[in-house]
Amino acid sequence: MLRVLWLVPAMDRLWIEAADGRRRFLDRMTLSFEPGHSDAVLRYEKAMRERNRLLKDEVRDDRWYGALEEQMAEAGAVIRANRQRAVGRVIEAQHLARTAFPAAELALVGAEGADEAGDAEAMLTAFAEGRARDRAAGRTLTGPHRADLVATYADKAMPAAQASTGEQKALLISLILANARALAEEVGAPPILLLDEVAAHLDEGRRAALYDEICALGAQAFMTGTGPELFDSLEARAQVFEVLDKSGLSEVREQG
Repeated sequence: MLRVLWLVPAMDRLWIEAADGRRRFLDRMTLSFEPGHSDAVLRYEKAMRERNRLLKDEVRDDRWYGALEEQMAEAGAVIRANRQRAVGRVIEAQHLARTAFPAAELALVGAEGADEAGDAEAMLTAFAEGRARDRAAGRTLTGPHRADLVATYADKAMPAAQASTGEQKALLISLILANARALAEEVGAPPILLLDEVAAHLDEGRRAALYDEICALGAQAFMTGTGPELFDSLEARAQVFEVLDKSGLSEVREQG
């Protein structure tokens, strides 16, 4: 009924943090296109927790593993397909748009750096073949829960993790905007954008370009910043509120 995309300062470290942060970002992006994606993730994780318990207890009955692995493979194939589709839509939206923000080449890779692909049958085989290794580790080492979202700064052919702080922020904003454009095209209405401290690490030119793109998208956007000067280029296209802390109370003043 309502699609919402957001960007908060903690996400600025997306390209240099651990893979689990990128998986959460990837699954939120996927969920914006596929509302049922979370159900597949929950089914997969529930079955995997049961399998991990068997592994830790060193249970060797293949029938128990087989039943759980079948559930994991079925849900895992859905997860992978949903993720691949979402990434493809965002890549397409980046390349078809003329924007001041750099494009990121995206790829899904597995735990060993292999291409994140495979159907339910291939996944089921991988789970069965990996039981001995997984039993030694006490956890499942193969599957979509080990996937990673890899990004490359396209114009410089540089891994996003090696880009400057400003470039990393620009790449992240590029993905959010591409996600919004793809959703607008797919569902006929742009998502709501929640952008906290979005102007941080952006120069004046990129800030102006960001606001122009949001207005062109026709999205309802809520943006925060540390000072009104960060939003000067919006001029009369937005309402501006100043939030003040006075004697322990928050006061909100409308400025325009």
